[in-house]
Amino acid sequence: MSASRTSPSWLLAVLTVLSVLLAQARALHLYMEAQQQKCFFEELPKDTLVVGTYSAHVFNVESKTWVQDSSLQVLITVEETFDNDHRVVSQRTSGSGRFTFTAADAGQHRICFTPDSQNGGGWLSSAPTVKLGLDMAIGATSKIETEDSGKIADIVKRVQDLNSRLQDIRREQVFQREREAEFRDQSEATNSRVVRWALIQVVVLSVTCAWQLSHLRSFFIKQKLT
Repeated sequence: MSASRTSPSWLLAVLTVLSVLLAQARALHLYMEAQQQKCFFEELPKDTLVVGTYSAHVFNVESKTWVQDSSLQVLITVEETFDNDHRVVSQRTSGSGRFTFTAADAGQHRICFTPDSQNGGGWLSSAPTVKLGLDMAIGATSKIETEDSGKIADIVKRVQDLNSRLQDIRREQVFQREREAEFRDQSEATNSRVVRWALIQVVVLSVTCAWQLSHLRSFFIKQKLT
């Protein structure tokens, strides 16, 4: 009986969580002419992270298909309508990519896209139709961590490699210091032995000279006597 009473509550909780998660995602398709701006509005709480992934395609009249154009660029702007249209994002990127921003204050934000071209030629010169596919996740910290987990792991591995190299360098420095200390001790011991041997030689030479002088003196004295 208790299991039958609690299971609907668990089911309701799961459905609530799923509905919240689904509410945080936005999938849009915007159709516009080149140089035309399309905007939509989002009410965002303060400190909310927004991640958008977009891909723009141009309609090829000859093949009747949507294709990518390397000359196509997209101007992305995000403005705070509650703060005199204060612009928080302004970036020009290629026809596909990703943008992120964090709402500094709670309120309505206007997110706009404008397809553009830098070369002024090709299809965009005749203002073709552009289809912009947009997937936007609100409060997507976990999504960013999931997508960038490989990059983070690579960075962590590089940091670990650098730490290992630093430890090797430190061990080499300690070894070099120990060798220098040992060489210094050996040099000091050698110098002390050299000095001691030199003193011994000086003493021996002095004694030898004194003995020779004494011997010569006694010899001369004996020669005079004779």
